[in-house]
Amino acid sequence: MADILAALRSLMASHTPPLNALVVPSEDYHQSEYVSARDKRRAFVSGFTGSAGLALVTTNEALLWTDGRYFLQAEQQLSNQWRLMRMGEDPAVDSWISTNLPQDSAIGIDFWCISVETAQKWRSLFAKNQQKLVPTTKNLVDEVWKDQPQAEMNPVHVHPLKFSGRSVSDKLKDLRDNLRKEKTRGIIITTLDEVVWLYNVRGGDVSYSPVVHSFAVVTTSSAFFYVDERKLSSEVKSYLEENNIIVKDYTAVSSDVALLASNQLTSAKGTQSNGAHDAEDSSHKIWVDPRCCYSLYSKLNPDQVFLHQSPLSLPKSLKNPVEMEGLKNAHIRDGAAVVQYLAWLDKQMQELYGASGYFKESESQKTKTPTGDAKLTEVSVSDKLEEFRAAKEHFRGLSFPTISSVGPNGSIIHYEPKPKTCSELDPNCMYLCDSGAQYLDGTTDITRTVHFGKPSEHEKKCYTAVLKGHFALGNARFPNGTTGHSLDVLARIPLWSYGLDYRHGTGHGIGAYLNVHEGPHSISFRPGLSVPLQASMTVTDEPGYYEDGKFGIRLENVLIIKEAATQFNFANKGYLEFEHITWAPYQKKLIDVKLLLDEEIKWVNSYHAKCKEILSPYLNESEKAWLTQATEPISD
Repeated sequence: MADILAALRSLMASHTPPLNALVVPSEDYHQSEYVSARDKRRAFVSGFTGSAGLALVTTNEALLWTDGRYFLQAEQQLSNQWRLMRMGEDPAVDSWISTNLPQDSAIGIDFWCISVETAQKWRSLFAKNQQKLVPTTKNLVDEVWKDQPQAEMNPVHVHPLKFSGRSVSDKLKDLRDNLRKEKTRGIIITTLDEVVWLYNVRGGDVSYSPVVHSFAVVTTSSAFFYVDERKLSSEVKSYLEENNIIVKDYTAVSSDVALLASNQLTSAKGTQSNGAHDAEDSSHKIWVDPRCCYSLYSKLNPDQVFLHQSPLSLPKSLKNPVEMEGLKNAHIRDGAAVVQYLAWLDKQMQELYGASGYFKESESQKTKTPTGDAKLTEVSVSDKLEEFRAAKEHFRGLSFPTISSVGPNGSIIHYEPKPKTCSELDPNCMYLCDSGAQYLDGTTDITRTVHFGKPSEHEKKCYTAVLKGHFALGNARFPNGTTGHSLDVLARIPLWSYGLDYRHGTGHGIGAYLNVHEGPHSISFRPGLSVPLQASMTVTDEPGYYEDGKFGIRLENVLIIKEAATQFNFANKGYLEFEHITWAPYQKKLIDVKLLLDEEIKWVNSYHAKCKEILSPYLNESEKAWLTQATEPISD
């Protein structure tokens, strides 16, 4: 790691102009949360592998910023060459630079890897100290990364109408209507899930996300798809041609954006793509999302830019009836896999470790000590869960790395076990499993926390508080116009009553065979974009509690938002509610029933009855028997 920092500092010193600091973000050219192996530059430089964070290398310091999900992981992974900066507690990176670096400092960054929104904010702040944000001539990390992985080369697939629910022509028509409404003549689309959603294609360029490294430019008369053509079969090329989508090389987007800026971008037929036959079009602006990379934005005259959230972001989050049905079906199959896994794991823990098991409550005497391949590790059991999922219809892979965590590892919120360093399962410890899958008809994300021995009263109290928050949010009713930020408190109040809390948001949108984290909405203590929740959105409900070095608890279901039939309708706003589409039991022996209200007991019993009814057809006789016992009613 020291060699990497020394090599970077040498390049910083020889850069024109010389750089006082180099910013290494987590994101790729598309501002993706999850990136391909080639784009994991921040992980390469710092050794920290979490999905969120930013590295800053100065002439004599190395600092890494990350959020509360990753504080423990970063502490473990960063060498003594690095200082951890905790987002929300320490100064933000731009404030730190402004305060700690000299006047006239040059701060370098690859302009492909920073958004317009962030670059503009930083430039404004840095200018107060005559500091400058400077584009690096090349990506300096790539220069020192000698064994950097090659670019992904995975085939593109058409996502058929029976799964997508809307045709490309329909989506393009709506997009062009939005362009005309805002008096714009074209839009640059850089976000990977928006490109593939718009063109109804999927790929495999980023692990866990069925996206394609690509850009799109759409004008009032043409649509361009910038992608490595080697990824396109003749069938896919024909499909794109039938939908009047012009394929161009991935690298051509930069020069084409410059042509778009000067009204000279032409279609394959040689006609101007912005409808320049209309005299008014020449004065129209170009729509750019604030998340667009600054490199492309910098090719435009700021006066000709309409800087606004992409008109695809909201429609993508509003699931059509076909997508909604697909998501519900995918979650049923996924729930069956999770139940099969829990039943299997219960049996294994009893047979191999002498555990009392999922249902009984006594401490393991550890009379049995499995050896070799018989051992259950965080990785081996998560592989078994993947096996159960892989047997289900339409399975295409996992939707994120499974968080399979025993005891203290559960307190690392986004823990990712590795084969060589992962822990063995322990019947006397909590086990947290946060997992999900990609199916052609939907994306899933579920968390359950269990104990195969005798949980302590404190663990039960904490689990029950998390369950109560999960219940309070998932059963809320609220008026149209309400943001997730307004609802976040509902999941925290039961924990707050004990003086407890958690350092992550409570819910995120989820894609329809797309990204497992999908905006523009969320449920979070951070105000964010404050996008109101709307009917036909999906969102997770996942409060938790984490005791450093001891255990972690999280419960997560995916919800869909729908209209609520309330008795009254104040101010004619219309009201909304949630519907759970995730099916897997909560572990009853972890619930302190004395802490539950009657309505909470009634809801748990009702949910469990639905689990049994919905999942039983997918299970064998022994699995059904296990589920029957797991869903027996609780009483006070």
